[in-house]
Order: sequence, then structure tokens, then C-alpha cells
Amino acid sequence: MGVRVLNIWGGEVGARIAMAAPEVDLVSVGSEVPDGLRGEILFASWLGHPIFERLDHVGVQWMHIPGTGIDAWPRALLEGRVVTCSRGVSAIPIAEFVLAAMLAFEKELPRVWLHEPPERWNMDELGELAGKTLGLVGLGGIGSAIARRARAFDMRVLALRRTRTPSPVDGVELAMGLTDLLAAADHLVLAAPATARTHQLLDADAFDRVKRGVHLVNIARGSLVDQDALRHALDDGRVAMASLDTVEPEPVPEGHWLYSHPRVRLSAHISWSSPRAFDRIIESFVSNLRRYLAGNPLEGIVDLDEGY
Repeated sequence: MGVRVLNIWGGEVGARIAMAAPEVDLVSVGSEVPDGLRGEILFASWLGHPIFERLDHVGVQWMHIPGTGIDAWPRALLEGRVVTCSRGVSAIPIAEFVLAAMLAFEKELPRVWLHEPPERWNMDELGELAGKTLGLVGLGGIGSAIARRARAFDMRVLALRRTRTPSPVDGVELAMGLTDLLAAADHLVLAAPATARTHQLLDADAFDRVKRGVHLVNIARGSLVDQDALRHALDDGRVAMASLDTVEPEPVPEGHWLYSHPRVRLSAHISWSSPRAFDRIIESFVSNLRRYLAGNPLEGIVDLDEGY
């Protein structure tokens, strides 16, 4: 038996894997995991499949997960094997979502759409992105995609990253620290992973140091924001608007203040959505599978200590 790949995505995905790597022994696993099943590679879907209860018995040595963050994954499922993630596959749709949110804030959408004759025609006071400062927390695949698009709109991009590694995007400045970033940002975008270091990165102290009138966009994880502190900052105008695609918990329960606050634009963690989303996830795994078969280093290896 050659290299065995376990696929729990279904037949169409299996056909694409088989076409890309016909030399592997491909086994599609349905809702029941047969006794004695063995396989060294698992192309994982999201949590919930019964195979995750038997990974050690099955002998999985390398598992590829469909997302980027591992904060939702039990550590016991990840330890003791190589874990790769689909890093960067959602960068394009998320970056476009962020630009849409920033443009909606500056152009005051949907307020400007008319449903009756306005008091004045051909007159308003709208903003623009050109010349504004994007404060970007995180400069990985998603952050870099956001930065490139923001630079195309003539924004100043000031980014905060874990290391002082030079920016992969031309024209992006690296902030000396969070304080510098908060003081300068007109649009504050969170694109960092959920780790112990980023937990409630935006707390009451941070909101005290933001540039008044800032627009907050969170497409990362809800855990990066102290939501009670955010509510206070929204109520007193320090934060003019919060466009939140991710919050804690998800979903927030009926009647939660985030649904009704006039300065909050809440979406259901869908910034990744794209007609190419699942194609890119499959391509990410297939590309790594080719590397594995060729004996080359895998891409997107998760550092369990760092959390991404």
C-alpha cells in the first residue's frame, strides 16, 4: 500500500484529489468510521466528524485543516502529528470585505440611498479613504492582502506585527507598538490570530488611547476585543463605528446589544465567503500533497505554541 489519504469531504472532492495525485491510495470516509481504518494523511473538514475521536487509532501523521486559526480545535487533536492549515485561502474575499466596510463608513452607506426626496440635492458631507490612515493589526496573508488594496486607495498603512520583519507590501510602515498604531488609525483593522498574546488586545486601556472617531473592523476573532470596553467606547464616541464580522460568542444570542447598537454593523462571520472559497481550500491541500509526495517541505505548518 502506498501513501493513504483519508478524505471526509465527499466524492467530488475525492475525485479532484485522485485526479491531482493518482498515485495515492485515497479512501473516502463517510459518517461511520470502519473498524481497522488506517491512513497517514487526513484532509480534515471542520469539527464534528466522528473520525476526530479516533485519529490516534487511525494513525494520522499529517492533518490538513480547512481554515487558518486553530483556536477552535482541541489541542489533543493537533498534538503528536504535523498539522497544516489553509493559510491565505480566504485573503482575497476578506480583504475585499474590509475595503467594502471602510468605504461604507466613509461614504455613509446605506444612509445615502434615497427612499423619498431629500432636503437637499447634490449636497452632502461624505468622507474618502485617500489620505486616511489604516492601522492594521497583523500582516500575514490576510493583512497583506488588505494592505495592498488600501495602498491602491492612496491610504497610509501602518501595521503592527509580532516581529520586526520588513513588510511584504511596498509602502507599508511598521508601527513601533500598539500605542503608536492606536493614536494614528482612522480605520483600525484586526487581522491577527487568536493567541494568548492577542486575547482582548483591545481592552479599556486601548480604547482610551484610540484616535477619537476611529472606525474599528474585526475580521479576525472576537476574543481580540473586550466587548464591554468596546460598548463604552461606542457610547461616548471614541469609536465612531464598529464593523464586526466576528464576535464572542458566535452567534451572539437574541436580544444582545450588538444587534441593536446604532454604531455597530454586525455580520455573521462571512467575510471569507466567495464562490471560489472551497476550490481554494482544496487547492491548498492538493498543493501540499504534491509537496509531501515529492519529499518537499510542507507549507502552512501550524506552530502549536504560537497558536497559528
